[in-house]
Amino acid sequence: MALRTLASKKTLSLALGGARPLAAAARGVTTVALPDLSYDFGALEPAISGEIMRLHHQKHHATYVANYNKALEQLDAAIAKGDASAVVQLQGAIKFNGGGHVNHSIFWKNLKPISEGGGEPPHGKLGWAIDEDFGSFEALVKKMNAEGAALQGSGWVWLALDKEAKKLSVETTANQDPLVTKGASLVPLLGIDVWEHAYYLQLKNVRPDYLNNIWKVVNWKYAGEVYDNVLA
Repeated sequence: MALRTLASKKTLSLALGGARPLAAAARGVTTVALPDLSYDFGALEPAISGEIMRLHHQKHHATYVANYNKALEQLDAAIAKGDASAVVQLQGAIKFNGGGHVNHSIFWKNLKPISEGGGEPPHGKLGWAIDEDFGSFEALVKKMNAEGAALQGSGWVWLALDKEAKKLSVETTANQDPLVTKGASLVPLLGIDVWEHAYYLQLKNVRPDYLNNIWKVVNWKYAGEVYDNVLA
């Protein structure tokens, strides 16, 4: 059975997970919750080990959720007190941990077991757009692998759709910066986590091997649905 995490029906519009009310909910503050996975931790093996998936979801993503919620509570208290210095000081924690939650919530949806169609190349409108903007699917994979491997330190490599220009691009973001920090018109279709916690237990520090493996379990159906909905 896939993991199920308790969450209420309330949502935070800027986050992708479920949400539950805070004690300060009367002032309009809500917290986010760790989203469920639609597959078991070991379902992506051998591309990604079950141990890595469990730690990545239960430890790393859960920590971003907890720290983001804590920062929201502190922000609410600072605003109520009119403490401008505290409000400014909290922005870094909100960006880092909120970005970690947003990015990972997308990441889990971008993955799918091979037995359920993971790794099948994109079809339909997204497939045509990839051919038009990159030359071929293989060229896109090569570009994302190269940019992901070259990213210094930790971060993410993205397949983005510019909803205004209606063009695809490959982008990178540092640390847990979400794609929106590169441009308000950019919509994430596929995000690959290149922090070492995503692969170290399985592949040590060999990031290129991780990037080569992950394409075997990419959920292109989800990416295609996002693409179609944005341009509908």
